Amino acid sequence: MKPINLPEKLRKFSEYWHPHQIAVVNDMQVLLAKVKGEFVWHQHDEEDELFQVVKGTLFIQFEDRTEEVKEGELIVVPKGVKHCPMTRNNEEVHIMLFEKLSIQHTGNTESALRVEEYPKI
Repeated sequence: MKPINLPEKLRKFSEYWHPHQIAVVNDMQVLLAKVKGEFVWHQHDEEDELFQVVKGTLFIQFEDRTEEVKEGELIVVPKGVKHCPMTRNNEEVHIMLFEKLSIQHTGNTESALRVEEYPKI
């Protein structure tokens, strides 16, 4: 049991859209990711997904609107809701995600951006 330093963990990787696991709480994992540009439209049929913005501004596109999530804010995407995270103006955004251990990175959507395993850092 030691504190986790988020800036230190974020310095350990540079890939975009490739979450890294920093903790496990019961059946949930805490992930850090760097994101830039647009991800892929997808949904998680069985799991909610929580995005917390550590640095920058994240935009979550939904079928009927786009939500702006600023640094220090979070948003929960309920299970079954189609969404697509993105950034604007070539900005690198740092996010923390809270997800079930069983979640698939891109839900049922096949994509070159899909990650099968999250590295532990």
